[in-house]
Amino acid sequence: MINEIKADAEVRMKKSLDALETAFKKVRTGRAHPAILDGVMVSYYGVDTPLKQVANVGVEDGRTLTVTPWEKTIIPDVEKAIMKADLGINPSTSGDLIRLPMPPLTEETRRDLIKVVKAEAEQGRVAIRNIRRDANSDLKELLKEKEISEDEERRGEDDIQKLTDKYVAEVEKMLQQKEKDLLEV
Repeated sequence: MINEIKADAEVRMKKSLDALETAFKKVRTGRAHPAILDGVMVSYYGVDTPLKQVANVGVEDGRTLTVTPWEKTIIPDVEKAIMKADLGINPSTSGDLIRLPMPPLTEETRRDLIKVVKAEAEQGRVAIRNIRRDANSDLKELLKEKEISEDEERRGEDDIQKLTDKYVAEVEKMLQQKEKDLLEV
């Protein structure tokens, strides 16, 4: 019973870390990274489709992404979708290749992006703490139903707290790495 609650909490905490990692990928650093375009949806024959499914996204050099749509007819739609995504990137087309030069980040932009990243990290920590709260309330419920003893409940809470500490430390590590990437010139 207690092991199931701990296992469920750990699975949910891992999902929170994955969500945080996805959110961090969307915050662009000065370098070109294909994950920046993950959220871009292209109108493909009237259906919003992820950019990855209608084009090949690659890195030309450290500051330029390339997008090669599989059909020439959707190039304007891809450009429009990238502009609409409001990533601060202006596409330039040459033939059937769309180049996305990454503008260098100013000091002010870097500071703003760090604030965004810190807010995302705090949301991740809050999500992990909420999972801890849910798991602890499940343990209290088991105690109330007399399915476990008080000692077992206390041990379970300690284990869940250790899990929480482990995942919050992981969030901190991810945050420090992202801040370092953002401050790199």
